[in-house]
Amino acid sequence: MRAALHEAKKALGRTSPNPAVGAVLVWRNRIVAKGHHRRTGAPHAEIACLRNLRRRVPPDATLYVTLEPCSTHGRTGACTSELIKAGVRTVVIGALDVNPRHRGRAVPQLQAAGVEVRTGILGEDCRRLNEAFNKWIVTRRPFVIAKCGMSLDGRLSRREGEPRWITDSVARRHSHQLRAQVDAILVGAETLRADNPQLTVRGVSGARQPWRVVVTRSGNLPKTARLFRDRWSRRTLVYRQMSLSAVLADLGRKEVVSVLIEGGGQLLGAALDAALVDRVQIYLGPIVIGGPVIAFAGRGAGRVIESVHLTKLAYTPIGQSICITGYPAVQEK
Repeated sequence: MRAALHEAKKALGRTSPNPAVGAVLVWRNRIVAKGHHRRTGAPHAEIACLRNLRRRVPPDATLYVTLEPCSTHGRTGACTSELIKAGVRTVVIGALDVNPRHRGRAVPQLQAAGVEVRTGILGEDCRRLNEAFNKWIVTRRPFVIAKCGMSLDGRLSRREGEPRWITDSVARRHSHQLRAQVDAILVGAETLRADNPQLTVRGVSGARQPWRVVVTRSGNLPKTARLFRDRWSRRTLVYRQMSLSAVLADLGRKEVVSVLIEGGGQLLGAALDAALVDRVQIYLGPIVIGGPVIAFAGRGAGRVIESVHLTKLAYTPIGQSICITGYPAVQEK
């Protein structure tokens, strides 16, 4: 299953609005074929795996797949039918599909055809792989990641005229890999005016350029901003006088499965205040800046007990920086 997960990760950010899925076929304790879902409309992972075998499936082979095979016809045919037709006799599934059209239907279909099925192998890892898809397919709202590079004292930028990088080049490359895995990058108007960002994916081979989204109250945006003049200008959306919640709902209707909020501090804080953040990802640089530009501003918590508590924390050293990820816990009221 770990090999199947490795296959699935090859397509992260390239399959939306479909999930990333990987599959491997094992025969006599050896992997004889691999496959992953490459993009919407392409063969699903298990079908790609069987095609890569280039011969009949041995009767004692086992197919490992990270996500429950689909059981209905969509852009492609039902994978359950294809597996049965191919003669697969044993299937090991990582996670069940949360899509109401498919959830739990593959297992009885396969078992009725005499296929042995096991489920839940590395289930948490397989579910985490598609956390954005899992939220969107159930709620039709995108999975929101609040991301920033900040100093040890929680500041976002140095003073005007100085180099603006807080983290080192290794951490910035890592953040571009994160950009490559989302459908949209969202910033506020102040960030656009102050930084004139590109919001592009750089240094990631074969990456798809996410939508670039700007939220503004006044609509007074510089026409010379790079977002409006570069080759990706058609992938730039501007929302004026809309709440962040309404913006996210509209993006979800446009099949935007995941959104990366990159700033500024007021927008990041407002997203936390409104409980719109599903994951926090902070790159902590080894400097102390001081000054007024706070990474997560907004209204904030009235009392410490009302603060946003993070769970499933991970601390990863990246160059001279530390990448901290966590998930806001649901607080009882």
